[in-house]
Amino acid sequence: MMMSLFLPLLLVSVLFLSSFSEVQGRKWKGEGTTQNLESIVIGRCYDYIRIVNPAVGEKNCSEIWEAFTSAFINKDPCSILPEDYELFINLSLHAIPANKSLFWENNQLLVNTFADRGRRYMCLADTLFGFFADFLNWCGQANSPEITCLSTGLDYESCPTKTECENNAVDSFWRMASITYARHSSGVIHVLLNGSAVGGAYPQPGFFADYEIPSLQKDKISEVAIWVVDDIEGPDLDSCGINSVKTLETRLTTLGYNVTCTDNYKSVMYLLCLDYPDDSKCALSSSAPAAQRGPISSDRGGSWNKLMFVSFAGFLFRFTLGY
Repeated sequence: MMMSLFLPLLLVSVLFLSSFSEVQGRKWKGEGTTQNLESIVIGRCYDYIRIVNPAVGEKNCSEIWEAFTSAFINKDPCSILPEDYELFINLSLHAIPANKSLFWENNQLLVNTFADRGRRYMCLADTLFGFFADFLNWCGQANSPEITCLSTGLDYESCPTKTECENNAVDSFWRMASITYARHSSGVIHVLLNGSAVGGAYPQPGFFADYEIPSLQKDKISEVAIWVVDDIEGPDLDSCGINSVKTLETRLTTLGYNVTCTDNYKSVMYLLCLDYPDDSKCALSSSAPAAQRGPISSDRGGSWNKLMFVSFAGFLFRFTLGY
């Protein structure tokens, strides 16, 4: 009889402890700190100063890591402010070339590819401080002995999302990084927006609207070039001069900036079309008819000889007219 009562009680206890442990381990809705975070970011730091952009000069990557973690380790993960990353920013800061800044909304992967790690443009992720943390997640917890991996002070189980608390470690980091990036941008700055984004190409609130535009140094900016590019298979919801893009143009003009706007900027469209070569939006237009629209002739030698003959005959004709 005692055994029959003991087993159900034991089962209830196990289930309770399991649920309690899960609640204790996973306090927040967001993903926990990226595994091997220290190795990843220190490796990225050396990759950046040695391979990606050695022009920034020597940087102490271990010191940068320490400054980064000091912003949030053993602190309430919902009380991290942008200025907590000030030391990290100061240690990782470097010049951003004039005319190379590329801001964006709703098209992060496209921007990263188009900028090409600073070779074409230098978006935020192409700076050392942006490259350091791109696509990573992290948070700590205020002096809590039950936290997973206490020795590092990082919570690998869960981290708060923006909906749970605005002043979380990741969002505060990117606010500080965005402000710094805008302050050090100069010359012609570029803004790549997604014309197919639901809610508008220029979202408000948004990082560009709330942190980057207010941080631009007007005396250093000669032009703001806006590019509105639709997804290849997406709808055309926003364009220059209408909807949210018009709101952006009006705001920048009112602030005294020289603003230009281009729909479906060709260079970006060509990049998008690499993945959609047969889409109608990717058809190359030409005023001259194509030389050949049918199957290519297998008589390559004969075709080449004919071409050379015609070219030579044309040359002789022009030469004769000259005399």
